[in-house]
Amino acid sequence: MEFGRVKPEELFEVDFSLPPDPELTINTLKASKNDKPFQVHVGCAKWGRKEWLSKIYPPKTKEANFLEEYVKHFDCIELNATFYNTYGPETINKWREKADQNPNFKFCPKFSQTISHFRRFKNADEITTQYYEGIMAFGDKLGPLFLQVGDNFTPKSLPDLKAYLEKLPKDVPVFLELRHKEWFASPETRDAIFNLLHQLNIGAVITDASGRRDVVHMELPTPHAFIRFVGNSLHPTDYTRVDEWVERIIHWHHMGLQSVWFFMHQHDERYSPELADYVIEQLNKRLQLKLHRPQFMIRDRGLFD
Repeated sequence: MEFGRVKPEELFEVDFSLPPDPELTINTLKASKNDKPFQVHVGCAKWGRKEWLSKIYPPKTKEANFLEEYVKHFDCIELNATFYNTYGPETINKWREKADQNPNFKFCPKFSQTISHFRRFKNADEITTQYYEGIMAFGDKLGPLFLQVGDNFTPKSLPDLKAYLEKLPKDVPVFLELRHKEWFASPETRDAIFNLLHQLNIGAVITDASGRRDVVHMELPTPHAFIRFVGNSLHPTDYTRVDEWVERIIHWHHMGLQSVWFFMHQHDERYSPELADYVIEQLNKRLQLKLHRPQFMIRDRGLFD
């Protein structure tokens, strides 16, 4: 992921501290009522990484078998493949079957770029139907859906976005990621979109990227968190940032957070398993969880060790 990338020498100049909880987040969590166990999921964005051969995948694993190896290490995947292509039930079924060995595994498919980036939510009913018909084949392996709008999608298009969101099925959770700076530039604009999401019971993606601290908005329109963490090749700040996130997740959990989906990204994805493992290790330790940790044959030390 290139979003929010800064030069390595600039990393120590970035203020990585997480902002305080906005009023919406406080009110959402206070009103949360749930008697189910706290759900925590940690994963990566893609399974097709050749850099993970001899690291978490056996050395001679064929690409066709990467998913079968991935599910041995993580319990979810931020499925970006569905952003570039709309897959029918036949392909989705094959992926689901490869994940059957992990009963807790969930796919979190991204909405098609045809919907969000090309048609910009206009005349998108047919392609949306095709998208849903495909992903529903995941069955009990289907996690929340992830809708990302383009970098040039501004608040001027809020009416189109609102009309689209209002028509979405209500039985599968959806999280929205915003990127254009104008969404966060004024309290009025910010309140308009996040209050709308709250009314529609749609979550908000929080993307923690070094060069775009405005996107670390900390708004929770629903009592569920979807965090996209963008690391920097195991730079020391990666670990201190994770530590602060663990503290905030614990705080949210005590306030009423029901679930968290934490997805690891790196500008160089070869290092994602190591930092994802650190996230799991810390969450297990601090929340007395028993999340399965990835098993390494060889660990990378990163560019800064």
